[in-house]
Amino acid sequence: MTDLATAHVREPAEEPARGSVTLIIPTFNEAGNIGELLSRLAESLPAGPPCEVLFVDDSTDDTPAVIEKAAPACPFPVAVLHRETAHGGLGGAVVEGIARAETDWIVVMDADLQHPPHLVPELVGEGERTGAELVVASRYLPGGSRAGLAGNYRVAVSRGATWLAKGLFPRALRGISDPMSGFFAMRRRAVAADALQPLGYKILLELAVRCRPAKVAEVPFVFQDRYAGASKSGAREGMRFLAHLAALRSATPLARMIGFGLIGLSGFVPNLLALWLLTRAGLHYLPAEIAANQAGVLWNFLLIELLLFRDRRRHRHWTDRLGRFALLANADLLLRIPLIALFVDRFALAVLPATALALVTTFVLRFAATEALVYLPRRSSRTAGASRTPHTTRS
Repeated sequence: MTDLATAHVREPAEEPARGSVTLIIPTFNEAGNIGELLSRLAESLPAGPPCEVLFVDDSTDDTPAVIEKAAPACPFPVAVLHRETAHGGLGGAVVEGIARAETDWIVVMDADLQHPPHLVPELVGEGERTGAELVVASRYLPGGSRAGLAGNYRVAVSRGATWLAKGLFPRALRGISDPMSGFFAMRRRAVAADALQPLGYKILLELAVRCRPAKVAEVPFVFQDRYAGASKSGAREGMRFLAHLAALRSATPLARMIGFGLIGLSGFVPNLLALWLLTRAGLHYLPAEIAANQAGVLWNFLLIELLLFRDRRRHRHWTDRLGRFALLANADLLLRIPLIALFVDRFALAVLPATALALVTTFVLRFAATEALVYLPRRSSRTAGASRTPHTTRS
């Protein structure tokens, strides 16, 4: 028994054996699949380079107990790391598995047997043959299929998510036909685990965008029917996926500033709508302008919280963040008029260019102040606070 309570993200201590593999399998209530999965893995995994299986489990059922019971019959080491707090969802589970891996390769797959176990050696073999750092099992290559996706709705959602991801990240996803795949192999040395900030279950997208593997290869695979249990996909996971895309796209200061500006522009819609409603109700236009501006401020705050600074919200209570944001947004109005007067009187600018310059100046200042005073970067606590139970291993 090994206590994992103090496990941290780290790099391998020594050079791993060439071709060695850690198979990371995140699980959430998959007890009905474990026996069949391990049986098929035992038939598929080679006896050559060292191979071990690590389940990272967020289950509320008896999945960990089922794994521990089945482990002694396997010809390879099997371990289970149970997380009491499922931080980051399935993607977070994979990152915690990566933090434990000390092998040459990491292979990630689901536990429900929709990812065929016999392809594990082929993924690693393709990487060894081509020198790739990332090998993706793709449903969209010749010979591949998404047959296991139940219903036209899930097929359409999967295709739409693929197009959206590739459209947002054309460089990072070049050469990856199936960025939504959850079945892939990656060289451990190519993974900067401490740079990963997963949200939801699309961990391949996170790895490809943040780690930027130098060379990518693909192998086709047929997405199978689920062996047991029900799919965990749903509207909530869809929203987490969209939030994850936004977080990845806004990872740089320039991208955040552009997003901040676009969100600010969108705030004119609720602002003008509130102004129209208030004046129609008989309120004088001056107090109506002030009140309507708060509608735009609230709209902007909600979008910025969800899309730009989702990972920086824990160090302040939401009421504190809202108060600071509203104060900065309204101060922008007070600062703009003196700036316009300064540009006109001191620098002899015409009113229109002076107004445009004031808008740009206050926008940049408001973005910098919002990032610094409302959403201060917080220290990573992804692994420090997670509660874990011991993991069992058979060698």
